[in-house]
Amino acid sequence: MTSTSTLPRADATLPWAALLALGTAVFITSLTETIPAGVLPHMASSLDITAGEAGQSVTAYAAGTALTAIPLVTATAHWARKPLLLGALLVFTVANTLTAVTPNYPVLLVSRVLAGVAAGLAWALLAGYARRIAPEGLEGRAIAVTMVGIPLALSLGVPAGTLIGQQIGWRVTFGAITGLTVIVMLWTVISVPSVPAASGTQRGRVTARTALSVPGMAAIMAVVVTFVLGHTVIYAYVAPYLEHAELGSSTDLVLLVFGAVCLVSIWYTGRHIDTALRHLTITAAVLFTVAVAAFSVTTATAVVWAAAVLWGLGWGGVPTLLQTAAGQLGGKHSPATADAAQAILVTLWNAAMAAGGVIGGILLQGIDITAVPITAAALGLLSLVVVLVARRGFPSDHGDAA
Repeated sequence: MTSTSTLPRADATLPWAALLALGTAVFITSLTETIPAGVLPHMASSLDITAGEAGQSVTAYAAGTALTAIPLVTATAHWARKPLLLGALLVFTVANTLTAVTPNYPVLLVSRVLAGVAAGLAWALLAGYARRIAPEGLEGRAIAVTMVGIPLALSLGVPAGTLIGQQIGWRVTFGAITGLTVIVMLWTVISVPSVPAASGTQRGRVTARTALSVPGMAAIMAVVVTFVLGHTVIYAYVAPYLEHAELGSSTDLVLLVFGAVCLVSIWYTGRHIDTALRHLTITAAVLFTVAVAAFSVTTATAVVWAAAVLWGLGWGGVPTLLQTAAGQLGGKHSPATADAAQAILVTLWNAAMAAGGVIGGILLQGIDITAVPITAAALGLLSLVVVLVARRGFPSDHGDAA
């Protein structure tokens, strides 16, 4: 089979208002997942629990997403997409409101699981939604615009939310997220067009197993696991690494530079993804692997800074690249298959994030800090190898036999 890139019409334009609404939803869900890390001491003090117990609020969110994304997407395959997305955002609003007013630790955990469930469903819908409302030939760019919410949440949202939490209170941070979610819901109602559910012949037939049976899909999911696992192993423990490199006092600045470079990466990825997905994915894996390998070889200040920049360039576009690869491959079969593929991706993504934190901690405590970047580099190299050999999942940008 021959696969060729579809070129957009010269007069084709993106539905910017709708895509930015979807992108803001991505920003909110990404921010809510990670924001407790910046306000853990305040949450712990307020609820009279330990910082470790407060940290489980991140785990609860990830668990809610990982455990329910696939069954929820399968169960709602015949539902119209816009009401389903609005419903997920409504549940997300209720969950964050409950977090903001929680009287105790058990209620906190319940609210975080509920938020994770809603976010998982929304995440499984958003990339496919962006793809389906984009002009033909601009689907990848549409996903890139939507996914810009991820680096924005990490580089700008988390520091801002942490500052609010420190200065006013962590409950205010979650209350602000609730308010922003309400705005996004109204924005979605006004600006995002409706898209139909799967056709009657597709209802009830597309499951996770069906999506994974598509030739090339398993390879894409393997890259999701290895790449996200490698990134999380080093990202979760970048502060101890920087302390080891005698740059502990610059951790916030290093992460700010990393986040800014991620934005550059996602911009460039969005500009070229519709004609160069395979090339961009290979380049991302190479940059990431070289960067974290450099962390393991030397702690020279100039090298560490340069490696942080390469890391950001490699990682920034990865969410867009992998979601586009899964969406395009699944979309060749049916919209329902594309949605099921996104649900699998969301599940594996969150599972890899959770595993990355655990594995990184084991390496740090059981061996030493240098084992962390070495492991991340090995996972990055494995990702590169899979991309190179998986021509069905990552087909040639100019068409080749699949």
